[in-house]
Amino acid sequence: MASGAWHNGRMGASTLVSLEEYLSTSYDPDCDYVDGELEDRNVGKKSHAKAQGNLHLALRIRYPSLFVVVEQRIRVSATRYRIPDVCAMLAEPDEEVFTQPPLLCIEVLSPDDRADRIERKIADYLKFSVRYIWVIDPRTREAFIHTATGMHAVEDGILRTSDPDITVPLAEILG
Repeated sequence: MASGAWHNGRMGASTLVSLEEYLSTSYDPDCDYVDGELEDRNVGKKSHAKAQGNLHLALRIRYPSLFVVVEQRIRVSATRYRIPDVCAMLAEPDEEVFTQPPLLCIEVLSPDDRADRIERKIADYLKFSVRYIWVIDPRTREAFIHTATGMHAVEDGILRTSDPDITVPLAEILG
């Protein structure tokens, strides 16, 4: 864990971290970097971990041509780095921190997640040209798909993308 930047697991409101420090530091758990500030990611609860693991496994097994990873740092702008719970690329990047948009970013909600922070992450992904963002709430068993054309609830229980066509049953993810 970084020294001096964290206080009881939370970033101090007035403490700024340089981009160089963020990129050269390992945080446990890793955190988003937004305009010089570190933002916590709510992880560590069973429902979150189970859904995240099931998503990773389902995508890897169903679509072996995709490059699927968990908790990968992505540079979404010059001053913002986001870490989706799971992301999928059409091919494996040659870089350690991704600078090209994934096809798909997935956020699994935790009870502690706040709507405004999730909405900012989704906006960052869309500005970065991520084509699909799946947001899954294990507690309510709901899911939403965000694209550049808008957001819609997953009414039929199937998470989807097109071009390429990817389908994953929500029930399979939530067990």
